[in-house]
Amino acid sequence: MFIHPFSIAHFPIITENGESRVFAQLLNLVPFLEQRLMTDCDEEEMSRVADFRGASSARSDDTKSLKGHILDWIGTPGEAFVPPIARNIKTNRGYHHEVTGSLLCPAGLNWADSNVKAQLRSGEMTVPGDQWPIFLYANNQYDPDDPWNGLLRSRLLVTAYKHIFTSPSSVDDETKATRAGNARIHGMTKVTAASIAYIATQVSMMSLSTVLNYSHGRYLTYSTSVLEFLDDINEKEDVDALLAWWNRHIFPGSATGARAPAKNSALAKLLERRKQKNNTAAAVST
Repeated sequence: MFIHPFSIAHFPIITENGESRVFAQLLNLVPFLEQRLMTDCDEEEMSRVADFRGASSARSDDTKSLKGHILDWIGTPGEAFVPPIARNIKTNRGYHHEVTGSLLCPAGLNWADSNVKAQLRSGEMTVPGDQWPIFLYANNQYDPDDPWNGLLRSRLLVTAYKHIFTSPSSVDDETKATRAGNARIHGMTKVTAASIAYIATQVSMMSLSTVLNYSHGRYLTYSTSVLEFLDDINEKEDVDALLAWWNRHIFPGSATGARAPAKNSALAKLLERRKQKNNTAAAVST
C-alpha cells in the first residue's frame, strides 16, 4: 500500500540535475525545518542556511558531491564494485546493484532472500516511505525485538553527516578541535533531530538510490516519518540518548551541558548559593 498522507497537489520530480533543490523542497514542505536544522543560532549564523538552498556555496557542493564520496565509504578497500558504479551518475544504483541494494533493503526484510531481492528490483514489492532502510542501523543489523537498538547510529550516517555539516576533510580527520571548528564555521553547534532526518534522506534517496521519479508521498513520508518519530514525546528518553551519542561523535568538545561544574569553582559556589536561597524562600512560604 502506497501512503500519501499530505494533500500537496504537486511535488517536483527529483532528477540527477535536481539535487541542489532537495533542501529547498524540504523547507517548503516540512514546517519549521529550516529553524530546527540550526537551533540556537544568531542572525549571522542563520544566514548560512542559504548554503542549503542550492546557492554556490561550499556546503551545497559538499551535498552534491556526496553521491561520489559515498562509494568510498560503502565499498571494500582495494576492491572494485561489480558491476562498476559511476561516481557522478546514479543510474546503476538502488536495488539493482548488490551493494547499494543491501543497504537500501527495508529493515525487517532479508536481502539474501532471492524472492525479496527480485520483488524489490522488479517493483512488485512497493516500499512506502516510512519503511526505513537497513543502513540506518549500526552495522546494518536490525533487531525486531529491540528496534531502537542501533537505530540512526550507522557509520555511514555519521560519515555523511561530517561530510556535509562539518566538512569533507573531517571524515578522515579525527582531530576533535578541527571537526568542531569546521562545524562552527557552518553555524552548527549541536546535532539536531532535523539534521539527522536530513542526512538520512540525503544518503538514501540522493546517494544510494537510482534516479527515480519520487512522488511527494514517498519522498516526504520518508523524511518526515524520521523527524516525527524523533519528535514523539514518548520516545524522548531514547531520543535524548541518541542525540547525546551523535554529539559525542560530531561535537565532542561541545557536549558539556550535562557536566557538573568543577568542585569549589566559582560556578559551583554560585549554583550552591542559588540553591540555598531557593530552599530558604520555599521554607518561608510554607
